[in-house]
Amino acid sequence: MLTFPNDKDKNLPNTSNVEVEVTPPMNGSVGQEGEAAAEEEEDEDQPLSLAWPESKRKRCTYLLILPIVLPLWITLPDVRKQTSKKFFPITFVGAICWIAAFSYLMVWWAHQVGETIGITEEIMGLTMLAAGTSIPDLITSVIVARKGLGDMAVSSSVGSNIFDITVGLPFPWLLYSLINGFRPVKVSSNGLFCAIVLLFIMLLFVIISIAACKWRMSKLLGFLMFLLYFVFLVVSVMLEDKILVCPVSI
Repeated sequence: MLTFPNDKDKNLPNTSNVEVEVTPPMNGSVGQEGEAAAEEEEDEDQPLSLAWPESKRKRCTYLLILPIVLPLWITLPDVRKQTSKKFFPITFVGAICWIAAFSYLMVWWAHQVGETIGITEEIMGLTMLAAGTSIPDLITSVIVARKGLGDMAVSSSVGSNIFDITVGLPFPWLLYSLINGFRPVKVSSNGLFCAIVLLFIMLLFVIISIAACKWRMSKLLGFLMFLLYFVFLVVSVMLEDKILVCPVSI
């Protein structure tokens, strides 16, 4: 059965001609945040510039990172430039070589500082070297987390530690054994066995903490992570200084 519109329906406005008024955000805060984020992304994609900055804070940062940035700028092609994109294999291999060189210098300087102050190599490894090698992972995790890629941030933190244990440790030992006629590398520590057991206990507490926070990254979870790290650091240092005696020695 067909129905025809009434006279009242004829007076209704056509939906195609209806104008919708959009209220702008208060004080333009949302727009400013969007523009700031877009400008930040554009700055990250721009080629590296060694021009002298304008603000004082940027000048201090410029002077601090110049000893690291300047050799990289001289030796590695900046693939963000259109003319240098084809040289990305050179940049990739060169970056790995520079990481190896900076890592060697970091370990050497930390060893010299420890000998000068009177701190053992084990404690320097647990504190200074551990922080120095984990700060780049922290920076990359923060960058991807700010972009909304939380899974990538967590995977990067876990994957880097697995890579260090399964590749970073055995590969240099393998090279040492090959060069020295397959002679084994002796590893001795006052509380190595208890430190390994403590790591497994900490892993268990980490999983329990994440589950207690309903698998969400929150301020409470961050505080618990800091607390667990502080406890592990204190107990490990006490084991190395023989304040706590490990019942099993290796």
